[in-house]
Formats: sequence, structure tokens, C-alpha cells
Amino acid sequence: MANNYALQKWIFTMALVLTALFPVSGLAQSKIDLVGTWKLISATDTTDKGQVIKNPYGLNPTGFLTYTTDGRMMAIITAGGRKPLSVLDRVSAPAEERAEAFSTLVAYGGRYTLSGDKVIHHVEISALQNNVGTDLMRTIVKVEGKRVTLRAALSKGGLHVAEELVWERMN
Repeated sequence: MANNYALQKWIFTMALVLTALFPVSGLAQSKIDLVGTWKLISATDTTDKGQVIKNPYGLNPTGFLTYTTDGRMMAIITAGGRKPLSVLDRVSAPAEERAEAFSTLVAYGGRYTLSGDKVIHHVEISALQNNVGTDLMRTIVKVEGKRVTLRAALSKGGLHVAEELVWERMN
């Protein structure tokens, strides 16, 4: 329990530091600025030690992020170069293949609220059950033309990272 509190405290501190280091510009003025479906253009992770990891989802990842006018959202990202299962039945596929398929997928949905430069995803369903009932905070770094850049403090692969995703409006 103490480790969980320490991690949460670290993530909060990291979010504050990143906000100070990387100023926000071109913020969404209202929910309507986010409404629509967005396609993932690029992803970059930066570790707490400053190491930049380009393409953390591999080359050519696919992602969609949808915000609705009634306050609902869905997000899905799949890593580039995913391998198909050896069988069509995901239940009877070998455990190693299912593990790889799971580890190369991010998917969740729920409600969202907008507060200043933050969009908070209130998770109601997720591929990772641990996220259900939690709030995932995203900082709106930039809204420019048909693109929005979101940043999140995450723990990923044993590293604490600031993940920055660039999305382009599809509709």
C-alpha cells in the first residue's frame, strides 16, 4: 500500500514538473474543441531522467480517440507490427500469443470532463481492469488546426514516463 502511495505521489509530482517545463499553448476552450474522432499521428515517451523514447508503440501504431458531446470518450491504441494469433479463437490461442496481443493494446472508455488544460478520463471499461473506476488525467499541450497534443504521466515497462501523443481530427 505504501508503494502505491509513493507511486501516486511521484506521478503527481512528475505531472507538476512537466507542466512547468513544457508550457501549454493553444488550449481547448471548451468540450466542443475536443468533440470528434481523432487518429494517432505520433507518440513519444520521455523518462524521468530525460531519455526520449521515439515510437514507444513501434513503427506505425494505430490509435483512435473519440470524445462525444454528451461527455463520453473511448480510446484505443495498438502497437505497430502486431502479429495475428495462430488461430481465430482468442480463447484457445497459445498463452504467449494472447499475452503479446494484450501487451500491445491500450483500450478504455468512459466519461470525461474538461478543466482548464486538463481532460480527465473517468474510466468505466478497460482492457486493463486495474484502470476501471480510476481517473486518467491528460494535459492538453497544444490545439493547433486539426491537431491536438496530449501528455500523460505513466508508469510503463518499469519506467516513469511522460507520454506525449499527437492526434489529428478525422471528422
